Amino acid sequence: MGYERREFLKKASLATAAISLGHSVNAMSSSSYNNIIGANERINLAIQGLGRRYGAYIDGIVAPESNARIAYLCDVMPGQMDKAAQAVGTKIDYEPKLEGDIRKIFNDKDVDAIFMSTPDHWHTPGAILGMQAGKHIYLEKPCSHNPWENQLVVEAQNNYNKVVQMGNQQRSSPQSIKIIHDIHNGVIGKAYKAIAFYASGRGEVPLPVKAAPPGGLNWDLFQGPSPRKDYMHDTWDYNWHWYGWDFGTAEMGNNATHELDVARWALDVGYPRHVDVKAGKNHFKDDGWEMYDEMLATYMFADDKVIQWDGVSRNGYQKYGRGRGTLIMGTEGSVMLDREGYELYDRAGKKIDEMKGDAEGGIGLGGGGALSTAHTINFLNAIRGMEALTSPIDIGAKSQMLTHYANISYRIDSGFDVNEQTGEIRNMDAMKLWKRTYEPGWEPKI
Repeated sequence: MGYERREFLKKASLATAAISLGHSVNAMSSSSYNNIIGANERINLAIQGLGRRYGAYIDGIVAPESNARIAYLCDVMPGQMDKAAQAVGTKIDYEPKLEGDIRKIFNDKDVDAIFMSTPDHWHTPGAILGMQAGKHIYLEKPCSHNPWENQLVVEAQNNYNKVVQMGNQQRSSPQSIKIIHDIHNGVIGKAYKAIAFYASGRGEVPLPVKAAPPGGLNWDLFQGPSPRKDYMHDTWDYNWHWYGWDFGTAEMGNNATHELDVARWALDVGYPRHVDVKAGKNHFKDDGWEMYDEMLATYMFADDKVIQWDGVSRNGYQKYGRGRGTLIMGTEGSVMLDREGYELYDRAGKKIDEMKGDAEGGIGLGGGGALSTAHTINFLNAIRGMEALTSPIDIGAKSQMLTHYANISYRIDSGFDVNEQTGEIRNMDAMKLWKRTYEPGWEPKI
């Protein structure tokens, strides 16, 4: 690890500790202290899901200050485990065990924590099983597949008192922490609107056709909580995102999660009053992509605050001058905020301040970089009681609801009102999608 990376991590840790944002960090409950691992005790962990995302955790895990050991690498595809073992082997001097069934790892009492980067439908059920087995959980976005799971995973964390960090890594950005602290203290007057945006040039997706599962794939375990069905060609390797709603949560769960979280954080709002969506499939009309590839979602909040999501999956034109980010507008100025840092503008549009750091991920598959590293170290430090989590699950889940609202609005082709206190939808058709059907024996329970 180079000097600049070490210095970044030190600054990230200091910034996280020094700046209190109220709703963005949470102190552990007294009962949670029973779960704390000693400052000098090694954390044994497993990584479940070895596709495009897992590599973002490795620098944080192997950092000397983390004092962590990768006990297991786990995936339903043996080839993924082999590739990951080779990649991780360049950064460690020992060999993690390779295990295809996460349930066997849950039973290993020597494992303290699990990083979960599986397809979306596994996230909440896997996290709950892990907590029940006594594990702390780093839970990738989206933290849930549907609103019912979203509430359940928070209830589980409260019940089992485990450390659960959601993978919204921008919450660990020193630049984001600083400017949102300043926004809350009036640097742009009253912050009244946030536009979260994303532009990507994803290509044509093959039509799914019935086929034998790829060699080695444990298709039954891949499906896990999802009702069983025949394998369709090219499902397992990323295109599960776009082939219906069994496994994925479309681009809202895949990417909007991040920027909508920043928008809600900046505006300091909870659940919205009303949600409206305009969305459709505008590219490669006859390909295998089964849901929208462009969406404009509007969320109305109390005190006349508004969040908009402007997401385009298959047209890479950058109307906001970059591929992704969040524009926060106030009565006395504006802030353009992304994973690299922020730019502060006065009401006339003149730039008056900026702060930049190591860029992270962009819109490329997998991402990774300084923020993911800092987020990983924050999780490990929280397990030791040394830091508060920067993205605790109760905070992340509230942001995740915005993505679920938008997907449901798209699927029923209607806007709806929301109960601002409970987050429940005031629309009977929408509430039919509050929960999914589970494979018998797989429905998550606390």
